[in-house]
Amino acid sequence: MREIVTEILVIGAGPAGLSAARSAAEQGANVLLVDNSHVSGGQLVKQTHKFFGAVRHGAGIRGMDLARKLTAESKREGVRFLLGTSAVGRFAAGLVLKDAQHKLVLARAQRYVIAVGASERGVAFRGWTLPGVMTAGAAQTFLNLHRVSIGDRVLVVGSGNVGLILAYHLRQAGCDVACVVEARDEIGGWAVHASKIRRLGIPVLTGVAIEGARGQGRISEVTLRSLHRRWGGTWRLNVSADAVCLAVGLSPRTQLLQQIGCDLAFSAVLGGAVPIHDRCMQTTVPGWYVAGDAAGVEEATVAMEEGQLAGLSAAHELGYGSSRSYERKKAEIRSFLDELRAGPLSGDRRAAKEKLCLSRSG
Repeated sequence: MREIVTEILVIGAGPAGLSAARSAAEQGANVLLVDNSHVSGGQLVKQTHKFFGAVRHGAGIRGMDLARKLTAESKREGVRFLLGTSAVGRFAAGLVLKDAQHKLVLARAQRYVIAVGASERGVAFRGWTLPGVMTAGAAQTFLNLHRVSIGDRVLVVGSGNVGLILAYHLRQAGCDVACVVEARDEIGGWAVHASKIRRLGIPVLTGVAIEGARGQGRISEVTLRSLHRRWGGTWRLNVSADAVCLAVGLSPRTQLLQQIGCDLAFSAVLGGAVPIHDRCMQTTVPGWYVAGDAAGVEEATVAMEEGQLAGLSAAHELGYGSSRSYERKKAEIRSFLDELRAGPLSGDRRAAKEKLCLSRSG
C-alpha cells in the first residue's frame, strides 16, 4: 500500500476545502487536498450563474469560474491535489484512501480538515421511482456539466435557493418550467432569485405539495395538492410534466466524522446531525477540523469563510504564523461570518451555530 505523509490533509475540494487548503498553505504548511471527483470545485462547477455580494466571495463571477479561481490560487500556494480519490475510513495507521486506479493509499497527517459537503434529500410520493424524477444536483450535473436536457417540461419541488436557481438554469437550457412547488407558506430562498424566475413567467406555488406522478415508462403527468385553506379549500391539480426535480434540502455528510468519534448534535435548521465544533472549526476530536456544509448546511460564501478559518487554525496549531497575525486574521474571518449570518433569513442558522460551538472555543 502506497503511503502519503503531509502536515495537513483536507478531504473535499469544494469551496470550503479549497479555501481551507489555500489558507493553510499561505501560512507555510504542507497541504494535500483530496476529492473523489476528477474536477475540483465541488458544487461550484455546476453553477453557471454569477455570484453576488462581496468581492471577497466572488461577486460577479460565475460559480464554475470561481471554482477555477480557487483551484488556481491553491495551486499557486503549493497545495497538492489528489483527485478521483475517496476516503475509505480511518484506521490505527492513518486515513485510508482509494485512488483513481482503485488502489488503497495510506495517508498520515498531523491535522485534518473534513469538508465533504452535504447529501441531497429526497421525498417519496406515488410514482417517485419513475424515470424522470431526480434530485436538483443530478439535474444540474446533466444540464451544466454534460449539456444534456432532462426534459421538455419540468416541475421543481422546493423553493429554497437551490430550487429557484435550478428553475433559472432549466429555463436557460431551453426547458419549459411548469412551476416551482413549495409546501411551506412562503418561499424559502432569497427574493432576488425568486424575482428572477418570476420575471421569466415561472410561477411559484406555496402551500402546495406534490401528491403523485404517473406515466408509461416515464413521467407524463404530476398531481399537485393544496395544503392550506387560503387557497379556498383543498384541491388537486394535474400538471403536464416529463421530469420532476427535487430540491427539498440537504443533510451534512458526517459518516467519516462519526467514524473518528466526533460528537454530533441535532439541528433541524442546519440540516440534521451536525458535528460539534468550536469557533475555530475544531471538532471534539483534537486535530480534526470541519468546514462548509459538513459543519451545517449554509451558503457557499459561509463555506469559504469557514474553510479559511479551519485551514488557518490548523496551520497555527502546527506553529505557522505569528500569534498576532493569527488573531487578526481569525477576527476578520469571524467578522465576515457574522455579517453573512446577519440577514433576516439567517438568524436561526446563526443561533444554531452559536449553540453548537463549544465553550472552550478559541
